[in-house]
Amino acid sequence: MAEDSVVRFLKEDLPKCAFPMFEDIRRQGKLCDVTLKVGERKFTAHRIVLAASIPYFHAMFTHDMVESKQNEITMQGIDPSALEALVNFAYNGSVEIDSNNVQSLLVGASFLHLQSVKEACCDFLKKSLHPTNVLGIRSFGDQFMCQSLVEYANKYIQKHFKDVMATDEFLNLNKSELMEIISRDELNVQSEEQVFEALLTWIKRDKEIRELAMPELMVKVRLPLLTPQYLSDRVATEDLVKNCLKCRDLLDEAKDYHLMPERRSLMQTFKIRPRCCTDVPGLIYAVGGLTSSGDSMSTVECYDPITNIWNSAEDMKTVRSRVGVAVLNGRLYAIGGFDGEERLSTVEVFHQGNKKWKKVASMNCKRSALGAVAINRKLYVCGGYDGVSSLKTVEVYEPEKDVWTLLSNMLKHRSAAGVAFLDGEIYACGGHDGLSIFDSVEKYNTATNTWSYVTPMLTKRCRLGVVSLNGKLYAAGGYDGSVFLNTVECYDPVKDCWTYITSMRVRRSRVALVATYGKLYAIGGYDGLANLNSVEMYDPEKDTWKFVQSMCAHEGGVGVGVVPVEVDLDG
Repeated sequence: MAEDSVVRFLKEDLPKCAFPMFEDIRRQGKLCDVTLKVGERKFTAHRIVLAASIPYFHAMFTHDMVESKQNEITMQGIDPSALEALVNFAYNGSVEIDSNNVQSLLVGASFLHLQSVKEACCDFLKKSLHPTNVLGIRSFGDQFMCQSLVEYANKYIQKHFKDVMATDEFLNLNKSELMEIISRDELNVQSEEQVFEALLTWIKRDKEIRELAMPELMVKVRLPLLTPQYLSDRVATEDLVKNCLKCRDLLDEAKDYHLMPERRSLMQTFKIRPRCCTDVPGLIYAVGGLTSSGDSMSTVECYDPITNIWNSAEDMKTVRSRVGVAVLNGRLYAIGGFDGEERLSTVEVFHQGNKKWKKVASMNCKRSALGAVAINRKLYVCGGYDGVSSLKTVEVYEPEKDVWTLLSNMLKHRSAAGVAFLDGEIYACGGHDGLSIFDSVEKYNTATNTWSYVTPMLTKRCRLGVVSLNGKLYAAGGYDGSVFLNTVECYDPVKDCWTYITSMRVRRSRVALVATYGKLYAIGGYDGLANLNSVEMYDPEKDTWKFVQSMCAHEGGVGVGVVPVEVDLDG
């Protein structure tokens, strides 16, 4: 063997063997060189182990602090039991967290800069959230700069607002905390009535002091979203409103919104913007469409994004392809379409409660390849094809009256456009007029009953999918006259500009695009060769698309709508 040869032996489990030995030596009280004192309790340990495992002690013992030479160190601001558990953690990397010690452990871990233990405590608290404790836990997390816990608690508050508003913690909020919560766009409420009632309950908890805050808080209630009946029968008769001039002014403003549409453009945008909680999962319904042989269908199926399963639902009364679909007040509407022979003006609605479809008033115009959206308790339909030409007409449906009314026409005739709402306005993107395919985009102001152009898309598209999510508009797929598209672009209304995001995995014309649970779903379509039953999900945080469960009963151009489900407190 050559004299200069070297063999390197590595005992890979040495650290794993050594630390249990350190712990055993400490248990015997040997070689300990520091004592930590909290109140009347003392804990002996080894400086080198504490410095190696706990950042606080590493700084203390390696930077010539006065404590580095003391045999006994008095600790302030930490619970004795928490310190004992965290010193043990320094030796064995294990700590037991339960509902009794989680807060003191988190405080101690924060004090000692043990980020991993602090995060473990936050994860424990996230799983412990309940309407009765979420506000307290959020406040606690905020105090100790646990950002992920605060964000998680905020989403819980939004998702379960109906239950949180009935708790003592909610009624004990201070004014600024309450104002911050009821200002949020993402409150999960069936109607703005719940926000108004929550405000009244909070005021009346300590009426003499809190009623002075009524005008400031009432500004945050989106009164124009309340029905005229509720405004007159409930808001106007409430003493807290009647006895306050500023509150009466706010009530009059909301009444004017309903009585004088010409003044709506003067109203602050947030007051007429519907609240939308993206953390509430909804069932995605796929409605109608085409069979593999090209016939129109009445078939309906629904997808649960939590379980990733499609199930069959009650068939429509009429076969419909190229159908408009929208969800209003938790009910699914199938609007117009093509039955294989003619374009339809008929409309039917599905009640999730009784699982039945029933017909309602027909539109004024026959339409297939139309766009449909729901805003402020009304359904709007835009454009489409009547069998002769592309349409520019627009209609609105009021369920209480069961009546369709014509509104101002779009600026262009648009068939197979993508239509969605964003910040209370309706956007019509792309489409065609029978001769040209458009990249142009126009938006409708419900307050002024007027259409205006915004920045056009980066690509001309018809048969595209369009939906809003998190304050942005997304346009996916479609056909540009020569190519079936898988590209996707995103519109920022603040910057008035479109940018490309990651493309879908599959080219999809006649694609249905919906948003639920903070994700986008691109459903079905046509890739230039065949109708598709596949579904892709887009995660906006990761800018990635992935396949999820394919439809069972559909191929091709379905209409889609998302019906919110009741929030499960354990989910």
